[in-house]
This record gives sequence, structure tokens and C-alpha cells, in this order.
Amino acid sequence: MSGAFQFLFKYPLLVFEQGHFSFALSRSLIVAVAVAALAAIAALITYRGAWSSERPRDRVVLIALRLGIVAAVIFCLARPILVLKAAVPQQNFLGILLDDSRSMTIADTSGQPRTDFVQQQLALPDSALLNALSQRFVLRFFRFSSSADRVGSAADLKYAGTASRLGPALERARDELAGLPLAGLVMVSDGADTSDATLETELASLKARLIPVFTVGVGQERFAKDIQITRIETPRSTLKGTTLSVDVVVSQNGYAGSTVPLNVEDNGRLVGTQQVTLPPDGESATVRVTFTASDAGARVFKFFVPTQNGEQVTQNNTRDALIEVADRRERVLYYEGEPRPEMKFIRRALEDDKNLDLDVLQRLAEEKYTRFLVEGNGNPDEQLVGGFPKTREELFAYRAIILGSVEAASFTPDQLKMLADFVSKRGGTLMMLGGRRSFAEGGWAGTPVAEVLPVELDKPVNDKQFVLKNLSVHPTREGESSPVVQLAATEKASLAKWDDMPTVTAVNPIQRVKPGATVLLNGANNQRDSQIVLAYQRYGRGKSVAFPIQDSWMWKMDFKVPVDDTTHATFWRRMVRWLVDGVPGQVEMTTSLERVEPGEPFKLSAEVMDPSFTEVNDGRVVAQITSPSGKTNDVPLEWSVTKDGEYVGSFVPDEPGMYAVKTTAHRGAADLGTSVTHVRASAGDAEYFDATMRAPLLKRIAEDTGGRFFTPANAAQLPEAISYSGRGVTVVEERDLWDMPIIMLLILALAAGEWGFRRVRGLA
Repeated sequence: MSGAFQFLFKYPLLVFEQGHFSFALSRSLIVAVAVAALAAIAALITYRGAWSSERPRDRVVLIALRLGIVAAVIFCLARPILVLKAAVPQQNFLGILLDDSRSMTIADTSGQPRTDFVQQQLALPDSALLNALSQRFVLRFFRFSSSADRVGSAADLKYAGTASRLGPALERARDELAGLPLAGLVMVSDGADTSDATLETELASLKARLIPVFTVGVGQERFAKDIQITRIETPRSTLKGTTLSVDVVVSQNGYAGSTVPLNVEDNGRLVGTQQVTLPPDGESATVRVTFTASDAGARVFKFFVPTQNGEQVTQNNTRDALIEVADRRERVLYYEGEPRPEMKFIRRALEDDKNLDLDVLQRLAEEKYTRFLVEGNGNPDEQLVGGFPKTREELFAYRAIILGSVEAASFTPDQLKMLADFVSKRGGTLMMLGGRRSFAEGGWAGTPVAEVLPVELDKPVNDKQFVLKNLSVHPTREGESSPVVQLAATEKASLAKWDDMPTVTAVNPIQRVKPGATVLLNGANNQRDSQIVLAYQRYGRGKSVAFPIQDSWMWKMDFKVPVDDTTHATFWRRMVRWLVDGVPGQVEMTTSLERVEPGEPFKLSAEVMDPSFTEVNDGRVVAQITSPSGKTNDVPLEWSVTKDGEYVGSFVPDEPGMYAVKTTAHRGAADLGTSVTHVRASAGDAEYFDATMRAPLLKRIAEDTGGRFFTPANAAQLPEAISYSGRGVTVVEERDLWDMPIIMLLILALAAGEWGFRRVRGLA
């Protein structure tokens, strides 16, 4: 197409786009134009009297054809020209930025790597593009990946960079060439910018300094065959032995409808797998894979799809996730308002779990309690002696609270407010079980706790008589994929298990949930009346859970349940682990990234609370960072001022491997707590994800700065485009347009058209 345009109009399209049109009229040309105009008038008069008025349409056509010929001649006589600002040869500098990252080695262009364009056109001494640019400009080469540096030539590139940051590269070249007559910058890249920052600042600066950027995009905009794990969503931490359910987004081209395995490995050991039916080309599918974090420590879980035949990029089949698997004991308080089997069976279900401490407070009569406390949580003689905790410090020491069949009137107003704050401010989890003293039947409507619960509490129909419902329980669509209610190794087996579960009973007819709440289990009786069995919602910093049935122990003791069946224990262990999952401690450390490049700083942020979970702004917070070689560094963290209880700092890893970050906080002599997290320092793999050539980004860089976007197919036009961009030291050129082939062809076409029309109409 571009060749045809140049043949017809004498010059390439980009020359017309860079210049402006004008006429080079002289006195003699004005006379010639006037003569041509008189000839046109004579033609009109001739045709006007040539025929009678019986054929006016023929006269109009012939006059138009002859006037077209005369107009073309007049246009040529007026000497049309294209005025251009041309760069003076060897008087201007040109910065050439070359992508030196690993994604440039992807062989997606007829089996050749993207580096082939750089090697053939810019690296060899006899390269055509290199010679054309060298004849016009003084060249300066830059390589860029995670950073940008000057290089002697394109032959010096190694293509080993693990990141691509286009903005800093443009900024470095701009600053390096500041003060020199600059014709522009050329950026050769696939456009795979792995930086989180936008390019707004860099592009605005280049535009303000009138520095155009000419981008050359290498690689394909879409892979013919490729499978990619686009995203995984994992928790940053969990308890040892917890079953995790992770959403994995898989996208593909060229394998639509195929079934492939999605595997999960922990240190080379397969811990989970899920069969995936791939979506249509160009689309994504979300897959939920379940596995158990059975080993403590900083664990790197590997999610991958085995390489398929014909894949153009194989590195994006795998993603890693760092998960802190904690081997600690989490404290849970279970308060039961009356003796009943539910408490006994929940205790038995959890007694073998080494990571859960269930303190049970059971009320026998007014101000009379039985305590079942876990040793190691302080002096048992001093714990819960006066009943339910009366101070925030005592209550907030727990990660989760389970309320059995206990009425709201048994709590003081302060305790009711403390329970609500336990969820919203402390970030804990509150769970209410079904019973005759629970929910609306226990007078909880209108209390601060009712605001926290995920269900709506309606006033009981009869305050003295309870309606007992037998319920067959089944997961909802959301519950089918939730590890909390998954009773078997797969979703299909779990659904079959629920179909065989014994019925349970409820006296709390919960029918409605609040906006934003999620229902995991529903129950139905023989009359097909349904009600909510398990629902939850996020509230403030924590979450609340409603479980309005009163005898889940039937899943253990029903006559049709085998003696060795562990379904009830499995359900409650997963349930209580879910209750404590993600509940913050007094000191919570987070890092800006879980993996960084060696030499790249990462930010540290600690949230510090006192025992009542009030933000601490006058604490002393230190992060002790242990490198892979065992070297330790103490990094003091300073209060951020902008947020209560937040302390920040940064650290630069100087060696590859796993870094342990142990943060301790003190206020005066008081120890506020400790938090441990980990950060990996290693070469990233972001280069291989979404690794197609990103033409929209490269086009935007060019358009916003006044440059142009090219591909290897039309890169030969690059020298001329830069020369006539009007930047640097320039001279004015005038290029004649009167001798364009298109004008001669137009005149011949009009003359032939007139002759042909006359022959057809019998006028010749």
C-alpha cells in the first residue's frame, strides 16, 4: 500500500503528513494560469452553442470532463509544492533506546526471536537501517530493562533483563542528551512495561521539550498458541494444616476446548490438582483449586499447567506464590448459655487440632459457669472466673468468638458494644449458633451485635412457642467452591456427601441476609420451606458468621453415620480455622511486594495496636531483617504521621534468596507484640506474562510526543520520518508536486473519458 502511494504521489505518505502544502507562484505563472482560465471559459462557450437544448445532460458531462482537464493543467501551472523542515545531516543527535529484557528473546515472528530485528537492522556494520540513520544523525545507543544505561552499539545487548520500565528509560535518555540538538528518540521494544507506574510524567516532559519519540514495536500482537496463568489469588498467611481454596485465572489461544491439568506443588511435592477445560480463544476462565498447607514456614507454592504442543511461550504457564504457613495456636472463645450436646461435640472435634485453642465457658445457672480452658493460655484459675469477659483487653486476646444458645439480656450494654467492636475494630470473627436463646428468639434484635450479624433478625411470631424445623442441608453455588463446607477431596464428591448428610433441626427461622452477605449453606424441610443455614459478611476489619441450627452433632451421632466417619470433625475444624483466618494481631507487618529484584528496595509497613486494639503512635518499632546468608540488619520504623498506628521504613536486599522480616514493637517497657513475614529477592518472571507486543502503548507514546509508530515491516521509513519531524537543526525544503504521476494519470483518464462518452452518445 505504501509503495503504491509513493508511485502515485511521488513521495511517501509520511512526507505529506510532516509538511504543509503551498503554491510557488511567480508573475509568469500567474499569466499562464490566467490564459488557462480563459481557455476554460472558451470551452464553456463552445459547448454551450454546440448542440441544441434537447440533450442538456450530455453538455453538462462533457463540460465537466473538459473543465477537469483544464483544472489539472492550471493546478500544475500554479506549481504546487510541499514545504518541509529537514534535519541538517550530521548536525543532530538521535537517541536509540533498545529493549534489553528477556521477553525480547521470545520467538513469535516466523520462528525468529524479537531480537532478530535489532541484530539485522541495528547491530551489524552493514545494516541498512543503521547506515541510513548514521548518514543523517549522530547516534547514541541506550539499553533498558529494569534500569537504563548507555552502550556503545546495539551489539552490546545481552537480553537478560528481568523487567521492562519504559518511563525511566525515556527519562534517562532525555537527561543524557539534554543540551544537544536532538532530532528525537527511537524506542525499539515489545512494549511490555512491567512497571506499576504510569508514563504520564515522562510523556508530558518530552512533549514540553518538543522531543518526539518514534517507537518500533517488535513481536506479535496475539500469540497463535499459548496458555497463560494470568492471575492467582492466595492469602499472604495461613495456619499450618489449613485447606486453601485458590482462584486461578487461566487464559489461552489455540487450545479452545482442550482439557489440561492445573497442578500445585510445594517444594516439588504435588499437593493439589484440578482439571481445566480451556475457554474460547482470547478468553479467560477462573478455576478453583484446593490444597492443604501442611508444612510450616515461608512456603513457595507453584501453580502450573504442563507445557502443551506448539506453545510459543512456556514460561507463562507457571506462577509462584509465597504463603506464610504459621505453626502457632490461635485462641477461640466459645460461650454456651445452657448445657447441650452441641458444645461437647464441637470440643471433641477440635481437641486434636494442634493449632486451635478452644476456651469454653458454659453457663449452668445465673452466675454459675463451667470452664474448659486450654493450658498455656495463662493461669486457668484467673481466666473467665467472673463469666464472659468484661474488659476489652481480656476479650480482644481471642481471635474468634462463638456464641451458643445465650440470650442478649445476659450481657451488659458495655459487653454488647465490646462484641461489636471485636469485629469492627479488633478485626476478629463473631459466630452465632442456633438455639432457643439465639438470634431474634434470644432478643438480639436491636442490639449492637445485630448490626454486625450477616442476617436480618425478625421478631418471633410466638415468644413462648418455638417452631422446630427438620432441615436437609445443601451448599449454595458459592458454597460449592468454598473450602469451609467442602467435605471431600473434590467439589463433586463433596456435593454427593452433602446429599447423604442426616437432617438437623432449627428453631431460628432465618430467611434474609443483609446486602453484601454471602450464603454458603441452605436448608429445606419436607414442605420445601427453605432457610439460611450458614452465612457470613465482612464488617469493619473483621467478619461475622451466622449458623442458625442447633444440633450439627447429628452429623456425627445419627444412626446412619458410621462410627469412624470424621465428617463432623472435618466440618468444624475447617469452620474454626476459617474463623481465625486473617484475623490481625497487635503487630501486623506487611511489605509492598512479596518478591523483588536484588538491589531493588521494598517498603515495610507495620500496624501497631495496644491490648485494647487502639492505635499506638508513640511506640518503638524495629524490623530485624535476616538475609539468606544469615546476616541481620535492624531497620527502625517511623510513625507515618498520616495514619494512626502505622510505622514505615524500607530495605534494599543485596543478595538473592529468602529474607525473614521480624518486627517487634514496644511502648516504654511494655512489649506490644511481634510479627514475622518473608520477602523473596530473585529474578522476576513478569516479562513472560502478557508478553504480546503492546501496540496501543507504543502508539500512545509516539502520538503523545509527536512521533510515529512503526513495525519491522515499515521501519525503513524511520530515517525519513525523523528527518522531517521538524526537530533539531533544520533547513526548509520545497518539493515540487506538479509532476506527480497521479496528475498525468488524471488528465489521461479525463481525456479518455470525454472521448469515450462522445463515442457512446454518437457525438464523435
